[in-house]
Amino acid sequence: MSSQIEKVLLLDGVDPICAEELTKSGLQVTVKGKQTTEQLLELVKQYDAIVVRSATKVTAEVLAAPGSRLKLVGRAGTGVDNIDVQAATRKGVIVMNTPGGNTLSAAEHTCVLICSLSRSVPQACQSLKQGKWDRKTFLGNELFGKTLAIIGLGRIGREVSTRMKAFGMNVIGYDPMVPAEIAQSWGIEFQPLDQIWANADYITVHVPLIPATRNLINEKVFAACKPGVRILNVARGGIIDETALLQALESGKCGGAALDVFLEEPPTDFTLCQHPKIICTPHLGANTVEAQKRVALEIAQQMVDMIQGRPLVGVINAPALSSAMSESSRPWIQLAESLGYLARNLSQSADSPAITVQVTLYGSELLAMKSFIGSAVAVGMMRGVTPNGINLVNAPLLAKESGITLSVEAAEEGVQFPVTSVGSDAVQLRVTVGLNIHTLVGSSSGGLPTLYALDGAIWESGLTLGRNMLFFRAAKAASPLANIATQLVATQAALVSLLSSAPSSKEVWHVARTEENVTFPQTTIPNTQLVAQLMF
Repeated sequence: MSSQIEKVLLLDGVDPICAEELTKSGLQVTVKGKQTTEQLLELVKQYDAIVVRSATKVTAEVLAAPGSRLKLVGRAGTGVDNIDVQAATRKGVIVMNTPGGNTLSAAEHTCVLICSLSRSVPQACQSLKQGKWDRKTFLGNELFGKTLAIIGLGRIGREVSTRMKAFGMNVIGYDPMVPAEIAQSWGIEFQPLDQIWANADYITVHVPLIPATRNLINEKVFAACKPGVRILNVARGGIIDETALLQALESGKCGGAALDVFLEEPPTDFTLCQHPKIICTPHLGANTVEAQKRVALEIAQQMVDMIQGRPLVGVINAPALSSAMSESSRPWIQLAESLGYLARNLSQSADSPAITVQVTLYGSELLAMKSFIGSAVAVGMMRGVTPNGINLVNAPLLAKESGITLSVEAAEEGVQFPVTSVGSDAVQLRVTVGLNIHTLVGSSSGGLPTLYALDGAIWESGLTLGRNMLFFRAAKAASPLANIATQLVATQAALVSLLSSAPSSKEVWHVARTEENVTFPQTTIPNTQLVAQLMF
């Protein structure tokens, strides 16, 4: 996938250093401003990757555009709410952001707003500019000894904590992904949300906008807060219910709010912005020279790393790719895809549409690849099944939707598969379709995907999976090799090899490999069944 990225489109005024870095790496770069949906529908036919900031919307319609060659959407920043990540995943398009590039700028802006809230700095400044000397109206509060609640203890939340503790603030916080003891090690007292509301003098949110966080700060929360609580949002519009905030400001329940982001940007209704207790800025959290240069450089470097096969960071919709891109992983990905492809074709004649696949990993090397081996198996199983292009990004989603339940586990400690020639590292697939079960075991031999066992039948020297292969299942007493070879020759097939497994308790597998795809005659070979024919 990565080697196919040649032409990149930069939008929304991404810092020029991004184009410089990409051009140095041999990519063709075009720079444009904000684009409409109609314009993007045409542009995705011309470019392999697009880099945006927050203005351009990369919608499901854009991602599904006929003729699109898009493989990657990069966000020069943290949030990706202007990108339809689910639609991108379905199309196999990688979505990448720069998770740490604007951390310092956003944290500093938050701290500036906390200080401004405590002393009504913008309001006092505006009053003086209007020729008034009004000290009484702008009586402020010290931050020392006040309690700051941070909702979301990621990079930005932690940086805010560090800075505001220097003012003598007590910091409490909540994050469903952070254990209490970890928060404590950062000097943050972890509290559940129902306790935080009643204890906080200031509340700042640093979470993504997802269904669970939409209107997180709402009428019910304001009712549970201290009178005069002050609220900040330098994350995403929609996390604070703007209607509930306006009501809380009017009633005095909220003593003031600082907003850098809004549900609608730019706002068309300025009622909230114009409230005297509101401090507002036009989405400036990451809007510093340093941050914009940093995120532009980071997204460019991440894209170059991807193209050159180095480990990735910032992949939103396929985090397993971060490890899967390494040179050492590729043979195992090819093996997993090949086993999945074979498994699906061995099972395709079954009546049940539901398929259960249990992937077992043997050996320490494979255990380190657990995060993406299952995705690679799904790629193989979905090959030729769906009109969507299949890759490690969308295969798990499409496989699940097609009725495939896939799990990956490590073999029990000390257990090795009983095929002596496999060695310590191997992948086993157990595929169940109705009453039919197939078990495949493979490994990477010399960098090539190699099958060692199928339903108990074993190839001690291994069977390389490649070219056109026909899989025949025969009774132990049958001797079909001559008939198979004769019928293949009759089709003028260039026969490369014809290998038989050691017999299992009931049957033997015979595999013919030909240079090109062939149509095997419909004649019956006694006690023998052609189970699958594949082009690897």
